Amino acid sequence: MKFIRIVLISLLGLSISNVNAQTTVGLIQNNRNTISDGYTLFSPMSSFNSYLIDRCGRQVKTWTSTYRPALGSYLMDDGSLIRTGNTMNTFFNAGGRGGAIQKYDWNGNLVWSYILSDSLNCPHHDICALPNGNVLVIAWEVKNSATAIANGRNPSLVTPKLWSEQILEIQPVGSNGGNIVWEWHLWDHLVQEFDSTKANYGSVESSPQLVNINFNASATNADWIHLNAVDYNPALDQIVLSNHAFGEIWIIDHSTTTAQAASHAGGNAGRGGDLLYRWGNPSAYNAAGAQQFFGQHNAHWIKPGLPYENQIMVFNNGIARPGGNYSTIEIINPPLSGYNYNASLPYLPAAPTWKYNNMNVHNFFAQNISGAQQLANGNVIYTDGPGGTFAEIDSNGNKLWEYVNPIISTGPMTQGTTPSTNSVFHCNFYPTNFSGFVGKTLTATTILENVNVISDSCSLTSGLISQEENPKMFLYPNPASDKIKIQLPSTITNSTILEVYNSIGMVVKKVVIESWKNNSFELDVNELSNGNYYLRLINQQNNYYQQMVIVK
Repeated sequence: MKFIRIVLISLLGLSISNVNAQTTVGLIQNNRNTISDGYTLFSPMSSFNSYLIDRCGRQVKTWTSTYRPALGSYLMDDGSLIRTGNTMNTFFNAGGRGGAIQKYDWNGNLVWSYILSDSLNCPHHDICALPNGNVLVIAWEVKNSATAIANGRNPSLVTPKLWSEQILEIQPVGSNGGNIVWEWHLWDHLVQEFDSTKANYGSVESSPQLVNINFNASATNADWIHLNAVDYNPALDQIVLSNHAFGEIWIIDHSTTTAQAASHAGGNAGRGGDLLYRWGNPSAYNAAGAQQFFGQHNAHWIKPGLPYENQIMVFNNGIARPGGNYSTIEIINPPLSGYNYNASLPYLPAAPTWKYNNMNVHNFFAQNISGAQQLANGNVIYTDGPGGTFAEIDSNGNKLWEYVNPIISTGPMTQGTTPSTNSVFHCNFYPTNFSGFVGKTLTATTILENVNVISDSCSLTSGLISQEENPKMFLYPNPASDKIKIQLPSTITNSTILEVYNSIGMVVKKVVIESWKNNSFELDVNELSNGNYYLRLINQQNNYYQQMVIVK
């Protein structure tokens, strides 16, 4: 009986370090057998497009907007794309400004657009699609200095126009309309102990459910709070927010009416629109304890059914962190009882449930934007926003997959160039069983960049495969100087295209092999200079890949 050896292979996991080192954009690394199956959505900040790619870095869908993102973009449960847009509001000239919310169907048609952009209001940073089809929106709202002082702001720490925050629930109407069906305003939940003659006077320490109007106050910065993330928990009917300026996350009750949200009573928790929970910086409510978050982003609940379900994941950027700037990804488990949280101060837990890159100061730092997401297999996919880099790591922090956004304002970058201006707010991963893919055709086409030999060698099929079905190519001598022999273990009956790529992904030699002798072919490499190359054979029967080194 013929003995067929069974081997575990993954073309995505080929260990070709020098090719990886010189492949600067697109797919950088992929260990196929240890990563999650699915697709990645991202919207480059300098582009009008949103892209859905497979794990090989090939584009599956592209949506084109009339605006650059501002900044969040997500797939809805029906496969539609919900996307923010930057209307270039001149009254709110700060990072993350938006003004437009757009919905595109799977085929790229704009089916709804809503604009809120004037001198008093401007959406920014993030949105959240609700199960009922409505959209939660973070928006700045202006308060003049007189109003701020009347509410207890220190007059020496106020700007002429102070930007407060509001959360709006918008119900889409028609193709370009919307009703605000629920709203929450930070301005209704203030406390101050600066001036007893002004509104909101009281003890900050005794009122952690309220926001100190003088914390982080400045006479030069109107953007006092700078919320940058919003997420919704349907089981709790609660909203989590990320307060960048305070170094905190907040949770508020969405089960209230708008009138209750403006008060201190009502809703499932019985506390109106007051903060139900806050975590990250006890000094914001005059409590003892060390600051935990430093310019964090992408606070969200981990979905049910995933590891750490219903806990909160945060990308802790680590800007101005004591001991050095470095980023961490953290999961915290708020002490929840019913619809309320343990009120012991500072708010628990004392430490995160899980943390990536703990105390590794020089290894990982993304100073702004960025995000992270828990996956079903226990891995985490994160976005280094400023670097436009997405990576999947396992629970021990080992990197299994990496992709660098190749798109800038002028289009795709050239392979081999150093990436720059390719920032992404954060990517979002959708598994193959995502409801929005049901009934849809997901056909991978070309890569976004001009060339990528790692994507070229990428196969989405992995597992136990016999050598007879996927034969290995042998090269000798390797390293070579003038000629190299290519040997295959099975008979080749068709003509074969041979391509040689250099370390930055350019094709430097191409040969059509019409016939093979004893399953071998001798390739002249005398014209190639010293270095590492990647050899690819393309045949109707199989594709073959191997690293080749030239030394003279």
